Amino acid sequence: MDFHFNLREIATASMVLFAVIDILGSIPIIIGLRKKVGHIQSEKASIVAAIIMVSFLFLGEEILNLIGIDVNSFAVAGAFIIFFLAIEMILGITLYRDDEPESASIVPIAFPLIAGAGTLTSLLSLRAEYFVENIIVAIIINIIFVFIVLKSSVKIEKMLGKNGVNVIRKVFGVILMAIAVKLFAANINQLF
Repeated sequence: MDFHFNLREIATASMVLFAVIDILGSIPIIIGLRKKVGHIQSEKASIVAAIIMVSFLFLGEEILNLIGIDVNSFAVAGAFIIFFLAIEMILGITLYRDDEPESASIVPIAFPLIAGAGTLTSLLSLRAEYFVENIIVAIIINIIFVFIVLKSSVKIEKMLGKNGVNVIRKVFGVILMAIAVKLFAANINQLF
């Protein structure tokens, strides 16, 4: 079996995934979830997100085709989810409420926060351009960074303070909304 490791491909794929996952922008969401549920299992969330991403890298298009969904429809649906998350962040309201969440590790952190529709759609796009082994290395690099951020979210919150978290929440809410609009605009034309 031939491996085609390429530092440029790894760096580019890592940057794309870093921008789409946007774990730094998700810090306010993570802090809010931790307040709701008390504890976030960083290891579990990171491992599950990595498994989802690697599985989707290999099986994503086949799964979507099997259930009759094209990549563009998947991306538009992901855009709506990201849009509503952004509205929650900007307006400080709660649209999604789990009656009694026991843990926030898998839902919504591993999916859809880390391995969401935007990330999974990006993986399919990267697969068309780069070797799979380089994308897997990029996923591992991003998951390590995600784990560090999840693990240190308490320290980050203390460092920023309540006002700092609120400001970052609003700013990243607007950025998230812009990502949602871009994802929607890039894929809606393909549906008609």
